[in-house]
Amino acid sequence: MSESLSPPNIVPLEQILPDEPLLMMGAGPVPIPQKVAAANSIVINHLGDTMNRAIEQVKDMSRYVFQTRSSHVMGVSGPGSAAMEMAIANLVMPGSRVLCITNGYFSQRLAEMSRRVRAEPTILEMPKNQGVDVELVERELQRGHYDVVTMVQGETSNTVYNRHLEQIAQLAKRYGCLIIVDAVCTLSTMPLEMDNWQVDAIITGGQKGLSSIPGVSLLAFSEEAWVRKIANRQDLPYHWCLDAQLADKFWNQKSYHYTAPVSGILALHEALRLVCEETLPNRFRRHLRCSEALQAGLEAMGLDLLIEKQHRLNSVIGIIVPDHVSADAVRADMSCVHKVEISGAFGLNILRIGQMGEQSRAHNLFRTLHAFGSSMRKCGAKLDLPAGMAELERVLSN
Repeated sequence: MSESLSPPNIVPLEQILPDEPLLMMGAGPVPIPQKVAAANSIVINHLGDTMNRAIEQVKDMSRYVFQTRSSHVMGVSGPGSAAMEMAIANLVMPGSRVLCITNGYFSQRLAEMSRRVRAEPTILEMPKNQGVDVELVERELQRGHYDVVTMVQGETSNTVYNRHLEQIAQLAKRYGCLIIVDAVCTLSTMPLEMDNWQVDAIITGGQKGLSSIPGVSLLAFSEEAWVRKIANRQDLPYHWCLDAQLADKFWNQKSYHYTAPVSGILALHEALRLVCEETLPNRFRRHLRCSEALQAGLEAMGLDLLIEKQHRLNSVIGIIVPDHVSADAVRADMSCVHKVEISGAFGLNILRIGQMGEQSRAHNLFRTLHAFGSSMRKCGAKLDLPAGMAELERVLSN
């Protein structure tokens, strides 16, 4: 008889976690309000009347946040990337010609997902650190005969903002294409109007602008996309869990698909409720004011931002790290000494500070900028921390 395994020697979770909570100021996840955290601790029947009521309200609030009247709004059990894959798996068919507008890591991911469902993606790469060029896109659409266009609104990997999304969506319609948009870091932080801009699918994660928990995401399909590609589809999608017709049974027909992440959906409910309570116009103003104040403070210190103003994403700020300074050392010092966490990047010598949801609060900005400046100086950077703090206060006061 073989020898059985002994239980591993595991320490309690409190011995792994930091001695006090870290302020999450990176590219996500972000701090969550107490009401969201409390909702995430509740477990209910995923098929009961209580859940049905919660789902109806989640859909109503999501329609407001997406700015759509579409009846095809649904949650996704998984990260924003799962919602992204659900949009691709249901709107992109084998052999479809897909124009993937790319200017960073996450826009490239849409191309990779298209390739995996046996489509034919064409990558249209924008100039380095620049937003989408409308003329380049139109020239490609004129000669390409595409079925679908994909792009991101905010490329968090390098902090580029594609501010011409509305024009690109209208171009896609003119050339008979559906358009899929990744709004993981931008939804509820800046304007995005699904119906008015004629976007066919919008993806977002819970853990960024919405200030909910990671692992439960949202996806909205336009009525046109649903009828044209999903409702009458004859072949089966490659994914069972991400089959939009099966998901529709739970989200719109009160039927069974799989056991829904009820706690996460309740957390998302509270996060959306807080967005609706604040209203989108007020939320957009708060995010813009806080992000511009942070950018001004960083520049007043003597630091350079990676992206020029006209292409710069306000939801995540990329800061160039001086050559003689270790970005990893700065992050480690901020985390260990100041209990503030920010993000590195995907092979770039930059640091990234988020301005999404609960990150965009004055008290979080003061703590973060002071911690960042102090750690940068400790790691060898020459900068004017008092000037940066003063400029932050000045812009916030105005």
